[in-house]
Amino acid sequence: MAAVQPLPSALDRAREVLTVESRAVAQLAERLDARFLRAVELLLGCRGRVVVSGVGKSGHIGRKIAATLASTGTPALFVHAGEAAHGDLGMVTQDDVFIGLSYSGTTAELLTIVPVIKREGTPLVAITGNAASELARHADVHLDVRVDKEACPLNLAPTTSTTAMLALGDALAIACLDARGFGKDDYARSHPGGALGRRLLLRVADVMRSGERVPRVPVAASVMEAVHEISVKQMSMTAVVEADGRLAGIFTDGDLRRLLEQVGDVRQVALAGVFNRSPLVIGPQALAVEAAQLLDSRHRNQLLVVDAGQRLVGALHVQDLMAAKVI
Repeated sequence: MAAVQPLPSALDRAREVLTVESRAVAQLAERLDARFLRAVELLLGCRGRVVVSGVGKSGHIGRKIAATLASTGTPALFVHAGEAAHGDLGMVTQDDVFIGLSYSGTTAELLTIVPVIKREGTPLVAITGNAASELARHADVHLDVRVDKEACPLNLAPTTSTTAMLALGDALAIACLDARGFGKDDYARSHPGGALGRRLLLRVADVMRSGERVPRVPVAASVMEAVHEISVKQMSMTAVVEADGRLAGIFTDGDLRRLLEQVGDVRQVALAGVFNRSPLVIGPQALAVEAAQLLDSRHRNQLLVVDAGQRLVGALHVQDLMAAKVI
């Protein structure tokens, strides 16, 4: 077994790998032409699913390409070419578009199923490094990902070639995303469990406190009644509402401290003359992330939620946003 090289040599090799692969991707970008546009047209016009297939390292890249397409607005799935030849090809229809990945263009498993795909009338996009290969010749569109050399010093292990395939798959996915006008809201809907999904899909109504959990007292209440409500509901404030439910204002812990400094004994003080009549408010259908931004910009920890008629419908504390992982 060969001796392990010292660390500086490993760094040199790593830099060489990255240089070789980045150069190959740059050369691929320069070679893109009308065939790439034709492939994008086929994907955009697909009435079924984009079926991506390959074997070995190309198969692994194919799985990633299918996942990227699916998450960016182009319904796609991966089918292993070997499994396709033993029954899974039944899921491919003429409404689909088939993308076959093989750097050599001679992968036996893919070539076995190509006649069936062609007979079905399913458009075939081949991604290979050999324009003269059988797979490329049978394709409706051939995308050339040839590279000068693999990053492997033996020029054997698929490295640069798989990087080029992956980059081309990303280019196809993003070109389709752009053409479809696929936006942040669309992306969030396909990623509901992620941080972006939470930020773009959660509404204030989804995370606010409502019903009996909302601290509230009438305008006619005393300061001591307000203090009791603040203590019970534990939001460091209470909303002040009119008889018809419309929001009149807010009374906070901070307001109480300032009042104590001014008058001392507040047991006989009416709330009407001391609460804040310009509370921070937001609507229930606003995005939760907007509520977070509002609180941050105003250096507050809580805000009240009102409907179009200014009736109190909820309350939101910064801790609620943290619990929902919006911030």
